[in-house]
Amino acid sequence: MHQGIGFIQDLAVVMALAGVVTVLFHRLKQPVVLGYIAAGVIIGPYTPPFQLIHDEQTIQTLGELGVVFLMFSLGLEFSLRKLFQVGATAIVAALSEIVLMLWIGYEIGRVFGWSSMDSLFLGAMLAISSTTIIVKALSDLGLKRESFAQLVFGILIVEDILAIAMLVLLTGIAQTGQLSAGLAMVTLGKLMLFMTVSLVVGILVVPRVLNYVARTRSDEMLLVTVLGFCFGFCLLVVKLDYSIALGAFLIGAIMAESRHLRRIEHLIAPLRDAFSAIFFVTIGLMLNPAVLLDYAWPIALITVAVIFGKLISCGLGTFLAGKDGRTAMRVGMTVSQIGEFSFIIASLGLTLKVTSAFLYPIAVAVSVLTTLCTPYLIRAADPLTRRLGNAMPPMLANLFGLYGQWLRSLSTETGELTLFSMTRRIILQIAVNLALVAAIFLIVSYSAPYTVTFLARWLSSEPMQRVVLWSLALVVSMPFLVAVYRKTKSLALLLAEVSVQPATAGRLTSALRYAISDLVPVVSMVGVFLLVAALSGSILPPTGLLAVVLICAALLLALVWRWCVKIHAAMQIALRDTFNEQPDP
Repeated sequence: MHQGIGFIQDLAVVMALAGVVTVLFHRLKQPVVLGYIAAGVIIGPYTPPFQLIHDEQTIQTLGELGVVFLMFSLGLEFSLRKLFQVGATAIVAALSEIVLMLWIGYEIGRVFGWSSMDSLFLGAMLAISSTTIIVKALSDLGLKRESFAQLVFGILIVEDILAIAMLVLLTGIAQTGQLSAGLAMVTLGKLMLFMTVSLVVGILVVPRVLNYVARTRSDEMLLVTVLGFCFGFCLLVVKLDYSIALGAFLIGAIMAESRHLRRIEHLIAPLRDAFSAIFFVTIGLMLNPAVLLDYAWPIALITVAVIFGKLISCGLGTFLAGKDGRTAMRVGMTVSQIGEFSFIIASLGLTLKVTSAFLYPIAVAVSVLTTLCTPYLIRAADPLTRRLGNAMPPMLANLFGLYGQWLRSLSTETGELTLFSMTRRIILQIAVNLALVAAIFLIVSYSAPYTVTFLARWLSSEPMQRVVLWSLALVVSMPFLVAVYRKTKSLALLLAEVSVQPATAGRLTSALRYAISDLVPVVSMVGVFLLVAALSGSILPPTGLLAVVLICAALLLALVWRWCVKIHAAMQIALRDTFNEQPDP
């Protein structure tokens, strides 16, 4: 009972002081996030005359809930439809920004003599801009509907995806102490496989369940269902040794495709605001003002590096992707800060005990300084663009103009673009179906130690147990294997039409086209079999039994081919319907 009263007292202190300080910051027209951090500094253990918080660990646990709700809310704002709309510009800008800032942060750390792990985590902290701060700044300035703001949101979406990948890679590096190219490829491959399967299966299931629950018109039932999905999926992700932030973000992105998105956001908003406030307060709790004084010079240098590095990298990436100089400048100025993802990465380093204690307060200080500069940088974008345009030599201005004309001319090649888009769509469909097949065999392989105990009651032979498990995975994956074959066949026909022309092949045109369209799918399915065999090595039957299984599977497939096609078509229609649904107002 005494511990419960102590917790209530600590929570009361946190929320009351956070409320007072944030009201003050709002009156001063400063971001409320800074008010939360300031409240944490005031009540923290490093601020005299006495400590106001007694059970800091419990507050830290509530702060972790804040991470979950913060990432879940970012996922709700994420939309696959938005990502498809922003095109290559957001991808080019985000990649150029992250790569350059990773390098700049690492080099700054090495200049100050910090360890390689500190330098690497510093680079990761500087690479990701703050979605929360940017959205708030653009809303306050009335620029949220501008075209450049939509591009910024697209860049933030790509950054969020890459940030999740960085969290996974940093965890692997921290645990092993090194990162080889092979390990990085395997780690990213597993991550992409997990994300693809989660999104496809989740989008097929979760929005429909939410639609069913929403028909009851009960906000309580809908909220409990949403929270059940959120924490259940986060638990699954943690069990698979991924970050809880990844789980919260992914399940939020899945729910973003529900037609009841606006209602879900409305229900989640109070929880998000309350727990994210505690999260930012816990950041202030860990902030030692004495450390800021000791590291004033690195903080100043890193702040300047963030502003100019992001301006140059993201602005240049936007320009190279085909946008005009004014848009590129506005985008670069808008993203020149760090925020919540930087805190999460810094917390990861401390949790894994691979980074020094001073790195966290440095990240907080840099975030505060760059956040204060963000509104002024956005306002200064247009005047600075005009000044640079007037000062630019005519030859350089003409060169930039020719580059823009060349990019625009590429978009006029409609035939080539149509062919490219068709090929890209088919390859994407093949990749998604392959991911589902790989996931099925991996799930059966990982669950084999548990299912073998059950099978041992009827089958004592280990080879026969493998036959049952591998056959089960093969039967479940048949609709997706059929889809891979059919999509590969379509791709082969398309390539045959383009690559074999009557002018060069003459009378052999038809024969060569038929040969390509028949040979490519067969070779591809052999490759798929080798991939499946490699993934399911622990349950792969011996050669003789494997041949029998494949023959039986071929006979079964001949009987259920149309059924497999119908099942896959129904899944495609369900996915398309989900994406085409517009959120209710």
